[in-house]
Amino acid sequence: MRPAEQLEALLQSAVAAGASDLHLVAGLSPYLRVQGALAPRAEDPPLEAETLASLVDVLVGAQGRSGLARHGTYDGAWSGAGARFRFNVARRQGGLSVALRRLEDRFRSLEELGLPSELHELTELGDGLVVVAGPTGSGKSTTLATLIDRINRERAAHVITIEDPIEYLHRPQRALINQCQVGLDVDSFDAALVAALRQDPDVILVGEVRELNTIRTAITAAETGHLVLTTVHAGDCVSAVERLIAVFPEAEQQGIRRQLGFVLRAVIAQHLVSADGTRFEGAARQRVLVSEVLRVNAAVANLVAQGKPNQIYSVMETGGAFGNRTLESELARLWREGWLSERTALGLARNPQTVKDQHRLARGTRRSTGRTL
Repeated sequence: MRPAEQLEALLQSAVAAGASDLHLVAGLSPYLRVQGALAPRAEDPPLEAETLASLVDVLVGAQGRSGLARHGTYDGAWSGAGARFRFNVARRQGGLSVALRRLEDRFRSLEELGLPSELHELTELGDGLVVVAGPTGSGKSTTLATLIDRINRERAAHVITIEDPIEYLHRPQRALINQCQVGLDVDSFDAALVAALRQDPDVILVGEVRELNTIRTAITAAETGHLVLTTVHAGDCVSAVERLIAVFPEAEQQGIRRQLGFVLRAVIAQHLVSADGTRFEGAARQRVLVSEVLRVNAAVANLVAQGKPNQIYSVMETGGAFGNRTLESELARLWREGWLSERTALGLARNPQTVKDQHRLARGTRRSTGRTL
């Protein structure tokens, strides 16, 4: 079997099993992650090093081989088995390993993702910065793709995406969409972002902001009349704000706080966790999205500018009508509705006692009004 055919067969097996991830390592059978659980396919023989190298050649091509040789790792995207995959190839102990993640084959609604439908309002903004935060594998790219799809269907706008790699392909509908890939079309996120500002954009998606120049340019773009959507690795909304600021030298941070307070419109923090609540007893494991939402109003903007992150939590706790939701309130809801067990809900919380209190209060309210869960 030729390498391209063998790769297609491996991807087909992953799709047939409903796997979110496929891992290939020399000397081991392929591993699949299904509903969050990772296990080898016992029916498949271990991959030989030469076989894996030939599969990598198919994935990365000539340009990828040179990048892999220089940096020891390479990211890309691949279409096969009727699906699209994001992949990473890395060197390990003189050999290679490959991780492929299956991407959604359609754009889901915010409700399907487990996010409030009110966040559609963000796609109507004329300018500002919207940040999606979370760890690797938490669905940040999927959330951004959903927002861009909404813009594509609803707005006559020019959308530029800067990604590494391009994960979701958007065909222009009402919007004109240009997608470029770092390392293939452009040298870096910052260079692409600077160039994008000369291309008459209305909306710019920056796949991830990781270093000072990219963050600075993204803030400038949001200041100058563009809607900028991006992601950052952070566990919650306030940590995401602080992470953006902490990249800058201390002497610049006060000025950046003022700028960020002016342009920031919303932060969405999310985690994908295994659902282990009462409604899944004896059923196949699933994953559920746990999210936190910070909508920025004048009060929050002022707290960001003044460097008072702890007070932002208080605004979020009392700002449900404005669209805010805290991690604790969401964990209490998921526990109450049987999506998560008590142990998991409390284990994920910043303040477990708050989750207990909100869970008890909500259950008491429902009993007193005669409502059922």
